[in-house]
Amino acid sequence: MNAISPTETAAIPDSRTLRNAFGCFPSGVTAICAMIEGEPVGMAASSFTSVSLDPPLVLVCIQNSSDTWKKLMKAPRIGVSVLGEEHDRACSQLAAKSGNRFERLDWFATGGGAVLLEGAAVSLNCCVVEEIPAGDHRLVLLRVQTLTFQPAVSPLVFHGSRFRKLAIEATGSD
Repeated sequence: MNAISPTETAAIPDSRTLRNAFGCFPSGVTAICAMIEGEPVGMAASSFTSVSLDPPLVLVCIQNSSDTWKKLMKAPRIGVSVLGEEHDRACSQLAAKSGNRFERLDWFATGGGAVLLEGAAVSLNCCVVEEIPAGDHRLVLLRVQTLTFQPAVSPLVFHGSRFRKLAIEATGSD
């Protein structure tokens, strides 16, 4: 078997090269939202993962320069919506730097102030446990308080700087 090794460079890659390389890894997309002073505030995040079952913890990575996170981080409850493949417009709106991020979006707020998008594959009602500095981002550890999920909703996938849908393979009997 012949193996082809990747070319190594001595220089540390620049941010554009890193972004392109990291874009080769597909990820789901989440909406991180809460009610702040009576208004929904939210952002899109693709760096999200489950961490622990006991206690139930998830992690999201937030850019240090995010003005939206500076508002959200003080909320008693934060909604994490794992977006479905029909949420591509919602994701683009929530990622925008300006404009009404919630215009024409179907959402609801929990009694504790978490904001969740209708039709999400998973809806998590969370509270912040810890923030850990990590370069130009911070790792935000969230404890899941309650959740709902819809296994029939296919997730929105972000790969190569664009939204994609999962292909469903036909299963046949042999």
